[in-house]
Amino acid sequence: MTDEQLAGSLSRALARPVRAMSRILSPATPVPATADPPTTTSSIVDCALYVDGVRQPGSWHYAEALTAARRQRHGFVWVGLKEPGAQEMAAIAETFQLHELAVEDAVTSSQRPKVERYGDMTFMTMRTARYVEHDELTESSEVVETGDVLMFIGEHFIITVRHGDACRLTPVRADLERRREVLARGPWAVAYAVADTIVDVMVEVVAAIEEDVAIIEDQVFSPAKRSKGKTGTDRIQRVYQLKRELMEFKRAVLPLQRPLAGVVSGQLAEVPEEIRRYFRDVNDHLVRTVEQVLYLDDVINSVLQARLAQVSVDQNNDMRKIAAWAGIAAVWTSVAGVYGMNFDFMPETKWVFGYPGVMTLMVVASALLYRAFRKSGWL
Repeated sequence: MTDEQLAGSLSRALARPVRAMSRILSPATPVPATADPPTTTSSIVDCALYVDGVRQPGSWHYAEALTAARRQRHGFVWVGLKEPGAQEMAAIAETFQLHELAVEDAVTSSQRPKVERYGDMTFMTMRTARYVEHDELTESSEVVETGDVLMFIGEHFIITVRHGDACRLTPVRADLERRREVLARGPWAVAYAVADTIVDVMVEVVAAIEEDVAIIEDQVFSPAKRSKGKTGTDRIQRVYQLKRELMEFKRAVLPLQRPLAGVVSGQLAEVPEEIRRYFRDVNDHLVRTVEQVLYLDDVINSVLQARLAQVSVDQNNDMRKIAAWAGIAAVWTSVAGVYGMNFDFMPETKWVFGYPGVMTLMVVASALLYRAFRKSGWL
């Protein structure tokens, strides 16, 4: 054995007792406490099993509720979600066999209203809207708050996904549970109740916006209110802000016509005939709301054009006043300019009453011009 190999063997042999002795002599190191695992908040607001329109007692997991619903002839499960995450939505999609494209739309918000078929399941999206109360309409006031409600409708289940707080669905569930004869008609009865609530809120929103439009009209066309308060630019900004909010509401209302019309016309054979009649009533309310929205849009456009015309007229009036005073000042400027020239031989320069005469002439000429401008409406 060489010297180097012998030294390596000795070092390895001594290393183990040295490490043991160091562990004995060193102070004990406290073991760090294990951090609590992060808690995840479920997006499931409520999950219930209904049989013949009656909610079954107990707390249900959606998988167990779906299994129990399939055993019943008139049973279905209603799962209500609020802004679900992708992971939780994927687990629910696996249980209910939801299409991946519809699941992707359900996770993200701001979906266009539509009705799509994916095998035995119907996917329906609707925009929601809520009127935001405000003391006074300003150039930055929020008038309309929008959101989304998406529904997965199957034979034995309905899943409602809500984004935003524009339309809460808890009162819808409570009202339906009192109307057992409607709830007994299955998942499409829930879809009708949700659509009816959304459209009813839209009716309230358009009525409130109509009051705002009336206030704006009064401010624009009332001379007493135009003469005081904010400037013309501020008033135009308020009209334009209301126009923007109405356009946001319009994007929620108008595209909803096509999905509801498809349900009413019988394009979806799985919708019961009785429920289709209920949807027809919802569609009638929506049509009236659309007409009001289009009318208010035309009114705001007219108000905006009228206000711009008023601004142009006000600017023309200001320019006429400036021109009239400039004409009066031109009399004094012209006379003073003529007699300000340094010529030795000028008429009336040596006259005793020359200065008072010229001053009198300028005052009389200015008074005559002022009277003429006042009579013509320039001053």
